[in-house]
Amino acid sequence: MQISVTGRHVNVTEEVKEYAEQKAGKLVRFYDRIQAIEVVLDVEGDDFTIDMIATAEGRNNFIAHEAGPDTFALIDLITDKLGRQLKRHKERFRNRKHLVKDTDKFEETEER
Repeated sequence: MQISVTGRHVNVTEEVKEYAEQKAGKLVRFYDRIQAIEVVLDVEGDDFTIDMIATAEGRNNFIAHEAGPDTFALIDLITDKLGRQLKRHKERFRNRKHLVKDTDKFEETEER
């Protein structure tokens, strides 16, 4: 898995870069088919804007966006958001087939 941390209109310090890479690396536990994660930091006045884009197999992209004054807190918020998105996608993907089977059984028992 590739993790890239870049800055738009701002130089990214090593401390922030390492923290973002560490947090983004933990997203694999929610969905193991992630191929790349891109973290983009931007500054607008006094506030920072952070976008995190996770690319997974099958043309699936997961995007989270957050703005605020503290970069470390924003990275935490964004990883939480992406974690929820990945977990929800994984549950839908895995449970989709089981729901169809259950409804077929229910319809068969009703007809009798």
